[in-house]
Amino acid sequence: MSGRFTFSKGLKEVRFLFCQTGEHSAATRSFLLRNYPAMKKDNPATPILIRDASGTLPKVYARFEFGKEKSQSLEGLSDQQIEETVSSLVKNSS
Repeated sequence: MSGRFTFSKGLKEVRFLFCQTGEHSAATRSFLLRNYPAMKKDNPATPILIRDASGTLPKVYARFEFGKEKSQSLEGLSDQQIEETVSSLVKNSS
């Protein structure tokens, strides 16, 4: 499990947005419950923000150096697909 979520050096913040109760956010909630501890352990200095609000579609944002930000929708993805999407997003700062 170690190193699976090692973030790139230029990554300054990761933000997850999702609905607390909506079915469309169920996989995102499951992913975070299962993987947040590993992400935080591998990247203790990088803020990982969890934002939940009613009716919000699941999305992940990665903020890099110089204010550059990338986002990816997590709607309709399985737990495994979310893991692949997040891993790809946080490792690619270009």
